Amino acid sequence: MTFAGDLREGSLARLMKANFNRLVDGAADAARQSFGPLHETAPDLAILISCVGRKMVLGQRVEEEVEAVRDVLGDSTALAGFYSYGEISPFTPGARCELHNQTMTITTIHEAA
Repeated sequence: MTFAGDLREGSLARLMKANFNRLVDGAADAARQSFGPLHETAPDLAILISCVGRKMVLGQRVEEEVEAVRDVLGDSTALAGFYSYGEISPFTPGARCELHNQTMTITTIHEAA
């Protein structure tokens, strides 16, 4: 068995089965969270970073997560992105940085007038 990160001796690991709809819903939720601070104005640019693990699970359905983000951010937002092998960040403000695997991370950019 291969893990994406280090495990301490005695750690507990769970095997999970992917749910396509929940992965796509998670991408839409990430878009909503990134869009929230901008309120009324759609972002000019969104940078999507999706874990390659999501791509492996979604296969041909990988376009659905991009479409879900597009539905939230709108057609006026330019989308760019790439696949990563995990992201290192805090999960909540003030938390310590940890490795996140199989996530969709979205950064939105808007130029104020």
